[in-house]
Amino acid sequence: MRNANFKQFLDKNLLVLSPAFSNKDNSYIGDGFVKNQLAELKQYFNEISVISPVPFSFNQLAKDKYCINYEYDNVKVYYPRSFYIPILYFKSILIDNRLRVIKNLVKQERLCFDLIHAHFTWPSAYIAVALKEIYNKPVVVTIHENEARFYKEINMDYQPLTHSLKKADALIRVNKKDLPLLKEFNENVFSIPNGYPSKFKSLDQAFCRGKLGLPADKKIIFSLGLLIERKGFKYLIEALKLLGSSDILCFIGGRGSQKKLQSQISNHHLEEQVFLIGFIPDELLPIWMNACDLFVLPSLSEGNPTVMFEALGCGVPFVGSDVGGVSEIIISEDYGYLTEPKNSKNLAEKIELALAKQWDKEKIQSYAEQFTWENIGKEILNVYCNVRAASNNP
Repeated sequence: MRNANFKQFLDKNLLVLSPAFSNKDNSYIGDGFVKNQLAELKQYFNEISVISPVPFSFNQLAKDKYCINYEYDNVKVYYPRSFYIPILYFKSILIDNRLRVIKNLVKQERLCFDLIHAHFTWPSAYIAVALKEIYNKPVVVTIHENEARFYKEINMDYQPLTHSLKKADALIRVNKKDLPLLKEFNENVFSIPNGYPSKFKSLDQAFCRGKLGLPADKKIIFSLGLLIERKGFKYLIEALKLLGSSDILCFIGGRGSQKKLQSQISNHHLEEQVFLIGFIPDELLPIWMNACDLFVLPSLSEGNPTVMFEALGCGVPFVGSDVGGVSEIIISEDYGYLTEPKNSKNLAEKIELALAKQWDKEKIQSYAEQFTWENIGKEILNVYCNVRAASNNP
């Protein structure tokens, strides 16, 4: 199906289910890679409807505060409010409320769709399969979960979840290593990583540093992610303490509480070297990527991190933990270095090597082109073609 005729979708409608989706002005990024994926896929469909349930929080959570229904091009985005209780707690309450809310929305808005694409296993996959049983439409599920969460969910042996994996028409995992496990539930399994938008490309470093007010004579490390323990930023700060070089500056971007990390920075007397810069607007991300000498991601668990592809797309070398599918992408030291998770000493060693190395930016960027959303989108469309042909859906 590599040469499938994607024109078959031009009069078809796609329904997308995602637990998070960027709002109109991207002030709430959510799972921004889903919106970026649709930027490529929308040209092949008549209409796309996105449903991303929002938990009631009395405007305390960013998603509840900033997400309002909107439309762009041929995409309609809905944020129905619902009660949310995590899967590991009161499972049945979560199922009943979110499924009911989405079923009501589909009826009220008279949404028509020929194919359902669910992102993440829970509750999107469960809801997608429930809709399949009502409307007889094929379902594709992309499993983005980081490996720790993914294995925890699989090992729960929770019937509604395993039923969803078995009844989906196709499963897409963002890495290769988990395919054998998924094939225990469903034979129609594909490995397709996330991609990156075309705006992530090589730009002049001096220009980017000037735009951000960064010094030209320092080695600059950039890192990005939610400020949560799983992202491992404390190990990056420890690594910088071990390196002990005043010529290295590190900027960590992302939403979340800065208290613990800022305390660690102060305790190590790194206030002049390590900076927590908070939320970075979408339009500035390519500038930050190109301003740095090295992108570092010290995660403890991942599926396949989108920021890795964005860095490579800019021709920037990557240093990161060997977790999830990272080693499936960083297959050569021409593109970066892998480190042991939770190992600050090993991370410091690899950072030192990377900052001393003369990298071939063009080679990195050329390698990364296979992961543009244009190319990844075609792989996803091939899966759509497969499931529609197998389901005999007109």
